[in-house]
Amino acid sequence: MDALQLARAQFAANMSFHILFPTISIALGWMLLFLRWRWLRTHDGAWLAAYRFWTKVFALTFALGVVSGITMSFQFGTNWPGFMIKAGNVAGPLLGYEVLTAFFLEGTFLGVMLFGHGRVGERLHLVATFLVAFGTTLSAFWILSLNSWMHTPSGYEIIDGEFHVTSWLEVLFNPSFAYRLAHMLLASGLTVAFFMSGVSAWQLLRGATNPSTPKVLRVALTVAAWLVPLQILVGDLHGLNTLHYQPQKIAAMEAVWDTERGAPLLLFAWPDEATRSNRFSLGIPRGASLILAHDPDGEIRGLNDFKGEHPPVAPLFFGFRVMVGVAVLMLATSWSGWWIFRRRAWIASALPRPLLWALTAMSFSGWLAMLAGWYVTEIGRQPFIVYGLLRTADVASNVAPPLIALTLALYVTLYLALIVAYVGVVKYMAEKPVDVEPAFGGRA
Repeated sequence: MDALQLARAQFAANMSFHILFPTISIALGWMLLFLRWRWLRTHDGAWLAAYRFWTKVFALTFALGVVSGITMSFQFGTNWPGFMIKAGNVAGPLLGYEVLTAFFLEGTFLGVMLFGHGRVGERLHLVATFLVAFGTTLSAFWILSLNSWMHTPSGYEIIDGEFHVTSWLEVLFNPSFAYRLAHMLLASGLTVAFFMSGVSAWQLLRGATNPSTPKVLRVALTVAAWLVPLQILVGDLHGLNTLHYQPQKIAAMEAVWDTERGAPLLLFAWPDEATRSNRFSLGIPRGASLILAHDPDGEIRGLNDFKGEHPPVAPLFFGFRVMVGVAVLMLATSWSGWWIFRRRAWIASALPRPLLWALTAMSFSGWLAMLAGWYVTEIGRQPFIVYGLLRTADVASNVAPPLIALTLALYVTLYLALIVAYVGVVKYMAEKPVDVEPAFGGRA
């Protein structure tokens, strides 16, 4: 692998590890707000026990997200200095706003959430929880605004090879921003819903249940059952937007080589870029045109119209199908789980063990779907780093390949160890006994 490929692999490794944790913290913040609100409304100690447990999980998640985020940001300078030289007038302020308005908000009031119970009023504690949840979403706003701008740039002018902002509103609310933000927020919600339901199911399997377990499981399954169909709808709208602004990405996702009407939806194929054809293809006639253009005879532009300017086909083709496949499993698991739980009168101990094992197996399904979708999105922008304007190869550093390979190996080794440790700590906390405060009639 040359320096460019290694640099891209290293950034992908860092980004893949980092994004796991904001994906949990964004929606988990709002889940914590709901748990805290239920505690104030009902004064049922089970809700407070759930809040305290998941606040600890949030703190652990937040810490790993911060550490990996700092490492990732350094790579803009070490591996991609040309990007900040040419697009720093756009990227720099947006990254700075994310730190100043979101990260500080989260970091400050997370301390109140962790150590303020019994020391500050209940309503103030609720406000602190809201500010942390709002901070996580605000962080997603700034980061996805920058990322979306890199896909659908607007509100800029180029002077002497450098990007300069002509309208910050157009930069922030670029043509793909709303779709990407909604898609990411829903992905975070699904990731957290299956994470919480999986941990609750594991507690039931291990006999480590407490009064908060059935409450958390019911909330998580309900959220998942609602969000999966909504995500499918938003994903469809996002696909239409991508078809308009990045047609070669859609062509790669569906392995469409020649422009055609009534393109089939390939359930399976092996894209071969050498022959520019598909092997072992199995598809539904006119399916791709119907889904993508909402017209069975709709035209889908082929990859041969974009020779030299389209992304690698196989990663997008298979990545998209992994994402969709996991989404189908999520739909089936959440709907069947919610229905069975309801039929058992919301009694967690009456749930069948096969369902509990299925929920446990789906604990980190959100991570898998999110990473597959993220790879489709980011690899699909290649060979550009700013779509249609700035090529990735033109902004890479001149660091020697062996040095990049060494740090890449170290990063991957460390990140794998940290992921194992993260899962192990959550498992350990889930199996510990939980003290549930009795219901009370007034303030704590």
